[in-house]
Amino acid sequence: MKESRYFCVPDAANQHELPSDEAVHAIRVLRLNEGDEIFLMDGAGSFYRAEVTLAASKHCSYQIVEHLPQNHAWRGHINLAVAPTKMMERIEWLAEKATEVGFDELSFLNCLFSERKVIRKDRIEKIVLSAVKQSRKPWMPIVNDMVAFHTFVNTPRRGAKYIAHCYDEIPREDLHALLEKAPPEEETTLLIGPEGDFSIDEVRLAIDNGFIPVTLGSSRLRTETAALFAVMMAHLSKRI
Repeated sequence: MKESRYFCVPDAANQHELPSDEAVHAIRVLRLNEGDEIFLMDGAGSFYRAEVTLAASKHCSYQIVEHLPQNHAWRGHINLAVAPTKMMERIEWLAEKATEVGFDELSFLNCLFSERKVIRKDRIEKIVLSAVKQSRKPWMPIVNDMVAFHTFVNTPRRGAKYIAHCYDEIPREDLHALLEKAPPEEETTLLIGPEGDFSIDEVRLAIDNGFIPVTLGSSRLRTETAALFAVMMAHLSKRI
């Protein structure tokens, strides 16, 4: 059986040609020809079955044959806010795996103990895009620019807000237990700190702004592991 070929095309219903990078892949790598069937993903909840109408050197035009609206696999909105690690490869791995699991938004925090102060948002978006296609996700997660920790926690947000930390002097609740009791439609924001944790003042600032201090269990986890673990717990608690 011939494998279905999926391409990401924002606003696919109102376009007629694959984006340039997708067109190059379709023509030069997959060697698609006129009349071949392809599937388009608009990143906003719809797939489209389409037929290639033109296969040129750098252009691949299509005609939509069928609109295939998709259902969301989880409820609510999951926003992961994480302090990037010094080794960016670990955060790129996190972005890929969290997309495959399923979440809605990725935010980056510049914290007191952060080892990395700059990210390449465009590179993260490409990794997320690739993971969306690979895992056949109908919705594209939002990737945000890095912001200062205090800016993020002072910004009003709907739903439940959690900050994971390791300070014994600040009481914490079990994240899994809280998520299991929360309404699945509720928006969820998860804060994961850098390798050296949030500073204790950052934790207190977050609590003052309505964030609930939580633990992810007894093991001390790396930043990217903790972030993926938190996303998985939130996804499972909201899964339809």
